[in-house]
Amino acid sequence: MNAVICLRSFPPTIFEGVRALHGVVLERRFFGRRVIRLWTEGGNVDEVVDVIGHVPLPPYIKREDRPEDRERYQTVFATARGSIAAPTAGLHFSSDLVAALERRGIERVEITLHVGYGTFQPVRVEHVEDHRLEPEAYEIDEAAAARINRAIDEHRRVIAVGTTTTRTLEAVAREHDGRMAAGGGTTDLFIFPGFQFRVVQGLLTNFHLPRSTLLMLVCAFGGYERVMAAYAAAIAERYRFYSYGDAMLIS
Repeated sequence: MNAVICLRSFPPTIFEGVRALHGVVLERRFFGRRVIRLWTEGGNVDEVVDVIGHVPLPPYIKREDRPEDRERYQTVFATARGSIAAPTAGLHFSSDLVAALERRGIERVEITLHVGYGTFQPVRVEHVEDHRLEPEAYEIDEAAAARINRAIDEHRRVIAVGTTTTRTLEAVAREHDGRMAAGGGTTDLFIFPGFQFRVVQGLLTNFHLPRSTLLMLVCAFGGYERVMAAYAAAIAERYRFYSYGDAMLIS
């Protein structure tokens, strides 16, 4: 199947082809960002994006993406569509590993946060306190909120799989006196050293890029010196970073 995407201000351009995705730039923002309205005829935008889209493989994978990458670049427990990228810490879990954890009595709770541009935008300000994240949408259902609150009450450790999970839990806790509350919303919580964590007591996370908000969050949780020592070891041992990279557990 063929598809074409065209983005311009106004009027939109229509292309010939089996599938076409049309777009209009509605707003120009700083650093190359744009607000775009997309539409298609004879289908929906998601279907056409699936036809023309490519999986964002990290630079050390020296090949073009393949159809099977669409399944591999996804967590085994994902259900809701909406993120611009996979929450990469979750890629380390297989169905067999999840089952093994359950046999050990480790309770698993799922929440949703749609990863957005804010997770990856570079820090361009001189003072870290001046940086602002783009809001990202999250949702926590009743069962998940109740199970997390029960773990808190029973003084059990809550281990977050990934920085996005951490941000969601801590953002909700800040609004509800250290407790979880069911519902959806958006968060632009920026976690950097000095932040007081109220829920998360363990963190599984990939190795992140320098000067990124993700690395700042990890340093806030694990302590700057400890995290930098772990990164020095990772570089010395040639660990992989990015989407399919290695991970560490901080507790």
